[in-house]
Amino acid sequence: MPAEPAVSPAADRAVTAARPAPGAPRAPRKGAFPGVAAILVLFLAASSAPSPLYVVYQQRWGFTAWVLTLVFALYVVGLLGALLVVGGLSDHLGRRPVLAAAIALEAVALVLFLAAGDVVVLSVARVLQGIATGTAVTAASAALVDLEPGHARGRAGVITSVAPLTGLALGALGSGLLVEFAPAPTRLVYALLLAGLLLAAAGVALLPETSPRRPGARASLRPAVGLPARLRADIVPVVPVMIAGWALAGMYLSLGPSVAAQLLGLRGHLIGGVVVTLLAGTGALTVAVLRSRPAAALLAPSAALLALGTLASLAGTAEELTWLAALGTVVAGLGLGASALATFGTFARVAAPHERSEVFALANVIAYLGNSVPAVLGGIAVTAVGLRTATEGYALAIAVVALATLVLGLTRNRARRRAATVPCG
Repeated sequence: MPAEPAVSPAADRAVTAARPAPGAPRAPRKGAFPGVAAILVLFLAASSAPSPLYVVYQQRWGFTAWVLTLVFALYVVGLLGALLVVGGLSDHLGRRPVLAAAIALEAVALVLFLAAGDVVVLSVARVLQGIATGTAVTAASAALVDLEPGHARGRAGVITSVAPLTGLALGALGSGLLVEFAPAPTRLVYALLLAGLLLAAAGVALLPETSPRRPGARASLRPAVGLPARLRADIVPVVPVMIAGWALAGMYLSLGPSVAAQLLGLRGHLIGGVVVTLLAGTGALTVAVLRSRPAAALLAPSAALLALGTLASLAGTAEELTWLAALGTVVAGLGLGASALATFGTFARVAAPHERSEVFALANVIAYLGNSVPAVLGGIAVTAVGLRTATEGYALAIAVVALATLVLGLTRNRARRRAATVPCG
């Protein structure tokens, strides 16, 4: 996802908190809303485009698996920093300037990808890309709320829920296709993304401002992260499955193409994109289908699907059964989408309006650390004990965490039902 989640914490915060200021000029509806949605998908697609290329970079430059996962994690560092620091900046400077700055920074990152001849330049490009994506996600999500059609309230929430995983799937699959069938495998995808950014820049230039300037920009750069004591009983139980889902996404985005090539013998570069697409695409469809379901009802099923899918994929890899590994990935994708709805939906449900900023900042920290730290540890393990052993340990850890969440959730629900049936007095 760098990966963004199915329901981005920053996007959800923007959707629930951002509203047009009194007297703000309203942009014409026609074309503006889908244009901003397309920009959001473009940024997320660009973030996953390097995934099928990691194997190519590793072969050309000879770096180890832990370096590969570190490059992946550097993107998350930049993304998280941007979400926490500039997440509310467009409320003060306007949507257009912040989106324009994000596009410019993304363009610099893509030029660095084009020129990259070693892992250092690749790492710098990933950090800049993370910052650009985090900046764009918050501003675009808020702009979607501003531009939401009056006859379709809630559409902005749907878009910001589905767009991240959709972008991840499209970016990985498109990159894999280009690497497999087009010339200049480490150049063409970035050139095409640059062309897309030019169109995005033109769209932003034509987009009337929907959020006028107001004071407080400097103060908004101070991140506030916290968990009010009254929310702990609701938030703490969902954290493990949040970490499990994000760790699984990090594993697929960083090590997935290597696992497919080395352990399943699937050598085509397209396979790297297909692996990510199976997980992220299924997750996106799950979010779209289940978005109206209560978060509490999805927690236990999502944990079960995450565990079952991860174990099935692991069994398929161990036995070199590609069909079983693919089926397990699809099941895990169902769990990923459902867990995103369950966890971020819980954050949105229990936090009062004045608490949302710091609570969703905490969600950002949990989710993105869960996405990056296990991936880096997995890369170190690959270097130390080999890809097969490290993958087995990584997958088993995810399954154990998901199963523990399931058991604890079922036990908690049973205790609540028992308490509700005990007569008072």
